[in-house]
Amino acid sequence: MEILIYPYATEKATTRIVETFGQLQFIVVKEATKPQIAAAVEKAYGYKVTKVQTAMTNKGTKKATISFENPKAAEEILSRLGIM
Repeated sequence: MEILIYPYATEKATTRIVETFGQLQFIVVKEATKPQIAAAVEKAYGYKVTKVQTAMTNKGTKKATISFENPKAAEEILSRLGIM
């Protein structure tokens, strides 16, 4: 099962959350658990995840906020994806 659907990259998410806190947000499948999300991000991008927070959006999708051990990991991942 594919856990990560797509990165959640709004202006607020990319500027405030990435630059201030070094976190990334992804839309994930509803059935995904926090350990599954952490493992999927670590496997896909090669950075150690320290924390995963999840929330349901108003649209009924599940959004995961990912914190990394490396403070620059979020910027590097967005750069790789061509978002930042």
